[in-house]
Amino acid sequence: MSTHENRTGATAQTGALWRIASTRLPTKWGMFEAMGYERDVGTGAQNVETALAIVLGDLRQGAPLVRIHSQCLTGEVFGSLRCDCGGQLKLAMQAIAQEGRGLVIYEYQEGRGIGLMAKLQAYELQDAGIDTIEANHALGFKADFRDFSLAAAILHDLRIKRVRLLTNNPRKVRALSDAGIEVVARLPCEVGPTVHSLPYLQTKKQKMGHALNLELPG
Repeated sequence: MSTHENRTGATAQTGALWRIASTRLPTKWGMFEAMGYERDVGTGAQNVETALAIVLGDLRQGAPLVRIHSQCLTGEVFGSLRCDCGGQLKLAMQAIAQEGRGLVIYEYQEGRGIGLMAKLQAYELQDAGIDTIEANHALGFKADFRDFSLAAAILHDLRIKRVRLLTNNPRKVRALSDAGIEVVARLPCEVGPTVHSLPYLQTKKQKMGHALNLELPG
C-alpha cells in the first residue's frame, strides 16, 4: 500500500491530519503500536508538523490513560537532571503498561516549543541566575510556546472522547477540554526533584500553576 493510500483524512485546526503509518513497537514495557501523524501547516518554511501516538490495548471503551509529551532530547537521551521530562515519559509508559491500555502522544516541541538551540540559550541564561520563564522572555518567547491542538486532533482521529490525563500541567487539561475532549480525571505525573531540577520545578509550580509536591528524596 502506498503512503498516500495509507492516509486517513481527519480535519484538524490548522489543516488536514494524516495518519502516515502504523507499526508494532516492542518496548521494555510491552508491545505497543506506533502511529505516525502529520498535519498540514503551510506557513513559513515548515509545511507539516508531526507527532507519534504510542498505543497499548483497546482504547474504544471508557476513558483511557493519556499522556501528551513533548520531546526533550537532553532529558530523554542524555539523562539531564535539569528537568523531569525523561522520568515523566517512563512514568507514563509504566502506568499505561500496568493498566494494559492507553497512549502517549509524543510531540516534537523541544524546550516547551522554542526548539533545541533556543532551549540551550535559555539554559545558559539560567546558569547566570534567572529562572526558566525569565530566560524565555529574554529570548523573546512566551513562557510556554507549545500548542496542543495536534494532540487533540489525534485523539479525535482515534475517536477518543474521554480521557484520564497524566499531567501536572493545567494548560493541557484546558486545551483538550476546549477541543471537545472530556478530561474525566487529571492524574499526577510527578518525578521526584533533584538538586539540579528543583529551581526549574519550583518556577513551574509557582509561576505556571503546575500541580507539584516537590519533595526532595531523603
